[in-house]
Amino acid sequence: MKKIIIATFILFPGFRLLGQDSKFVKEINEQVLMTFIKPFGGGDEEQFKSVHSKDVVRVVQDDGEIFGYDRYFKKIPDSLKVKWAFWKKNVELRFTQRISSEDKAFEVGFYKTTSTNIQTGEQRKNFGRFHVLLRKENGSWKIVMDADTREGASGENSNKASPMQL
Repeated sequence: MKKIIIATFILFPGFRLLGQDSKFVKEINEQVLMTFIKPFGGGDEEQFKSVHSKDVVRVVQDDGEIFGYDRYFKKIPDSLKVKWAFWKKNVELRFTQRISSEDKAFEVGFYKTTSTNIQTGEQRKNFGRFHVLLRKENGSWKIVMDADTREGASGENSNKASPMQL
């Protein structure tokens, strides 16, 4: 029996990691991603900030920009908030890769944003590809690097990725 168990771990190394990863993935989903998704549509800036490390690096690949926490969370002007007030926003995440250990994680996937004008019913959908690096800080998962691009992002590619398991 012992030889069968050892052979299983040697022949299928991913089998051993699956159980370990699922614990951390569940924590990340609960502590970061669900908290990230909720304020995305509701405009709760403080909740959105709370899932990011103070050391966060934001990379906007399509614009060739990279910056830190202060610029990423620069106060949104009231005039822009008024403009956005008529739009209900929603984000969906799907994953192509999720790698995690006790205190670090790397995730790659696609996001789909849907914005609906609450006055006209007009709907806009956008797709992007993301790369996120997370770190456990004082027992909680935080985003330390958030990068995205439109390159390779489409509904077709997004649908091939795995949905977030709750």
